[in-house]
Amino acid sequence: MAIFNLTVNGKKTKVDVEPDMPLLWVVRDFVGLKGTKFGCGMAQCGACTVHVNGEATRSCQIPVSSLAKNAKITTIEGIGETQLHAVQQAWIEEQVPQCGYCQSGQIMSAVALLKANPNPTDADIDTYMSGNLCRCGTYDRIRKGIHRAAESMKTGNAGTGK
Repeated sequence: MAIFNLTVNGKKTKVDVEPDMPLLWVVRDFVGLKGTKFGCGMAQCGACTVHVNGEATRSCQIPVSSLAKNAKITTIEGIGETQLHAVQQAWIEEQVPQCGYCQSGQIMSAVALLKANPNPTDADIDTYMSGNLCRCGTYDRIRKGIHRAAESMKTGNAGTGK
């Protein structure tokens, strides 16, 4: 076991875990944030997506010991803490989720996409989001939600979640 000092959703936290424990399990079982989901365990489905220093990262395959000491981890609980993020609002307006299991990963990836590319095309969205699987097949609604969020962010009609 080893002690790791983490910054999760802007809050400092200390965990005593095995160094090879995936970030997913640290966040869920030791930090107590259950919004990030386990999907495949192989970083192939995107359900476990969190942001590490603003980048979408598959947390099921990242050992906690591999994180930089000053790494900033953001989970789905950290998006829209004070007001809904534009992506969250768009997800509601477009009724994106069906079963909802993959949605925390979908939202985390969509937020990272819009940060990197505030005006994505359908092809940009399809490429960027291709690592996020949805068993219910809501891909068209996800794409519409991302376009709505991008438009909302351009016009200043929605928050950035901070």
